[in-house]
This record gives sequence, structure tokens and C-alpha cells, in this order.
Amino acid sequence: MPIDAHQLKTLAEGRREAIVRFLRDMIAIRAESCTEEERCHRVKAEYEALGFDEVFFDGLGSVIARIGDGPLKLLMDGHIDCVGVGDLANWTHDPFQGKEEDGKVWGRGAVDELPAIACMAHGIAALKEAGWPEELTVYLCASVMEEDCDGLPIQHLVEKEGIQPHAVILGEPTDMAVYRGHRGRMEISVTTRGVSAHGAHCERGVNAIYKMAPILQDIERLNATLATDEFLGKGTVTVSYIDCKTPSLCAVPDQARIWIDRRLTRGETVELALEQIRGLPSLGDAVVELPTYDATSWRGLKVSQPKSFPTWVLEEDHPLVRGAACAVEDVLGAAPRVSRWTFSTNGVASMGRLGIPTIGFAPGKEELSHSTGEWVLIDELVTAAAVYARMAQQLARVSHELM
Repeated sequence: MPIDAHQLKTLAEGRREAIVRFLRDMIAIRAESCTEEERCHRVKAEYEALGFDEVFFDGLGSVIARIGDGPLKLLMDGHIDCVGVGDLANWTHDPFQGKEEDGKVWGRGAVDELPAIACMAHGIAALKEAGWPEELTVYLCASVMEEDCDGLPIQHLVEKEGIQPHAVILGEPTDMAVYRGHRGRMEISVTTRGVSAHGAHCERGVNAIYKMAPILQDIERLNATLATDEFLGKGTVTVSYIDCKTPSLCAVPDQARIWIDRRLTRGETVELALEQIRGLPSLGDAVVELPTYDATSWRGLKVSQPKSFPTWVLEEDHPLVRGAACAVEDVLGAAPRVSRWTFSTNGVASMGRLGIPTIGFAPGKEELSHSTGEWVLIDELVTAAAVYARMAQQLARVSHELM
């Protein structure tokens, strides 16, 4: 007889110390995009110790584990890379200690999104211990390079490694809710050019920064006019970085460049966003471009793709959303909130580009991501592990709706 949600919670509770230890070990290893090797080896060792059927690095460097051999293929993804820490003086806890305090684990990645990797692994191990559904294959993916280029690791896994899941569960923080989409995003660069001259007779030059100044004001005004979607929220545009080229600090700069962060709500496209910038009143002869992400993974694989990441939404009555919400309710005893992220995730590839039904569930508050005060409740780690086990079990029961 299949084990029930209460029994899964008991099995997850028995793994409390192991989950916390695994999370703390990951936090203790610094791993920004393209430098994740040491942390990847730690995850691989955990997967192997849990006795999964197959454990390997893919060509990009993500850690992959396979459990089961059923016809329904479920991918559970948590990205292993984290952003940097900035000024250490702004941290109240050592970002690489993974300190336990007040029933929480603190540190860089304690929300975004190392808890998912620990909870997914031990939740699926608990389900394996309880009795594996014969209909099910689960792939665990501790993915690399997400912070630099969201979607890249899943797109690689599907298109280059041949793993074709029927459904994807993402481990970005949802505060124990079920999420089913988010706005897309893209980067845009704008470059102005001038004529250099000595600062002592600057009137002989054309200052590229001055040419940029009215463009900045145009972008600020554009933000107020962008479309709004009832579920996803408003499209936004903001200048995120600026630099210039100048012969010296006593010369007129001959080039200025800004980078723009553009969030795309439902109905907005990359082409529309580019045309809006190209149509700014003060653009003049400035050049507008869609930048490209070019990098080399820790395994030496060179990658390149445009920096545009599509909007996606999975309908609320989809079997994946219903099954995931049912699993959360079974474990928590109350129906979860169903919502969306405000930031971007690997779902831009799984659902946005590849059309694979995708949802998200994880402990931790989204607003703590990338902050100097990341923490996650230990009790929620245990609960989340039980939820992941129940999700896999529940989705196996409705496999005919997902295949």
C-alpha cells in the first residue's frame, strides 16, 4: 500500500540533521557562475551517498541524478551557483558559514537557492525509502550558471544531453507557495559616441556622457508608460549600469554606454522593447543593441546566447499546478497560495522556450534573494523535503495527464 503524506513527513523529519548539514556544507563553498566546481563535487558526493541510480556531471557542469525508470519523467531543478557577497561589512552573519541560529540557517545561498537542492535530494531519497512509484523517473539537477544566464542549464540538459522531462519543478524560493510563471527579461545596451578633447579646452570636444544624459531621462519616462498584466504585473525598464571611455580623467569622454534591465510582462516582446528604446526622442545617433552572453563553464564548455529570456505562464488548471498544490496541501494541511515570481528563473527555458510544463516550490522568501540577510527556516527545510516527495508521488498517480 502506498505510503501517505504523514508517513513521508515522518521520514523527512528523520533526515533533518542530514538536510541541514548538506545545506551548510554547500553554503561554505563559494560558487559564483562558472566557478562552481568544488560545490558541484560536494553535491555529487551527496547524491552518490543517497544511493541514486545514476549520478553524473553533464557537459555544462550541472550535477544530475536519476532515480527510477518509469515512463513519467519529472525534472527537479535547483541552481547551485550564487551571486557574490559585496562588502562583507554589510553582513550580520558570515556569508560562507551557514550558521544555525534562531531555528534558521544563514548565509549566501540560504534562500537562492541551495535549500531546494538539499530538500529535493533528501525528499526523493525518502520517497525511494518508502517505496518508489513504478510509473516514475525523477531527474535531480543541481544546475550551474543560472545567475549569469537563467535557462541555459535546462536548455543544455534537454537539447544537448537528451533528457526530455514531461514536467519541471523549480526550486527558486516561493515561501512554500506554488508558482506558475513570471515576467520575461532582457538586457539592452545603448552607446553614444563623441569627440575627445583636453579638459582644459573641453569646448573643442563632444562629450559622450552629455549625449547620454537626455536618453536616461527618456528611459525613466518610458517606464511609466509600459503595459500591465493582471497576473504577472507591470513591465519595467531601468538603467542598471553605465560606463565611459576617455583618454584620461582630464579629457572629454568619446564613448558612453548604458545597460538596461527590461522586464517583459505578458504581450510584450523583445522586438517591441528594442523598438521602444530605438524610438526614444533623444536617442539621436546612439546605437541600441541586444547583448550576447559569452562564457566558459567550469568544465570548459564555451557557450553563447542573446541576453533575452521569455515571459511564461502555466495555466492554473493545468494538471501539474493542480497536482503540486494537492501535494502541498497534503503535507501542510492547508491549500497553498498559487502565484508567480517577480524575478526570472530557469523556467525561461523549460516553459518559455521549450514548452515543458513548469512550476516552482521551495522554502524561503523571494525578497531575501541576493540580500546580505539570507536565511531559511530549518522547520521549512524538513517540510519542503516531504512536499517534494509527495509531489513526485502525486504526479506519478496522474502520469496519464502529464504524458
